[in-house]
Amino acid sequence: MSSFSKIDILKELQMQLEERKRKTNHFFFSESFVTIENSEFRNCLYVNWIGYQTESSVMTGCEQMLKALQFYNLTKVLNDNTNVLGIWTPAAKWVGENWMPRMEGAGLRQFAWVYSPSRMSQTSTDVAILATPIPQIIKTFYSLEEAKQWLQTEQ
Repeated sequence: MSSFSKIDILKELQMQLEERKRKTNHFFFSESFVTIENSEFRNCLYVNWIGYQTESSVMTGCEQMLKALQFYNLTKVLNDNTNVLGIWTPAAKWVGENWMPRMEGAGLRQFAWVYSPSRMSQTSTDVAILATPIPQIIKTFYSLEEAKQWLQTEQ
């Protein structure tokens, strides 16, 4: 068996494992800095950001979030920054200008964004929202429960 064939087989196995995870409602994507899952709560994507974020981690997590939104055909996101530490402003403008419009194009209608307790992270969130041409679909919260309530009441 050539090494090319072995690589192809390994890639195929990896794709099958990822597909199996998605179908069983486990995490769509999970790394040390973010977990993304299809929440049974009101049919929305639940994203839990963790720790300090870099431009690369934000971009990676956001791209995975876009894939998950499309994969599950969802219109709502519960974006939880409760566990985020520090500032991530280098990626904020990209989030607002580039990624958020692509999320809307993929079907996003409601984006509940729970602030981090870190004021520096809150500033990054505000920069992203100010940079987006679609702020009307985003609402910020200081409490996860309030965010869930908003997603439940809004259609």
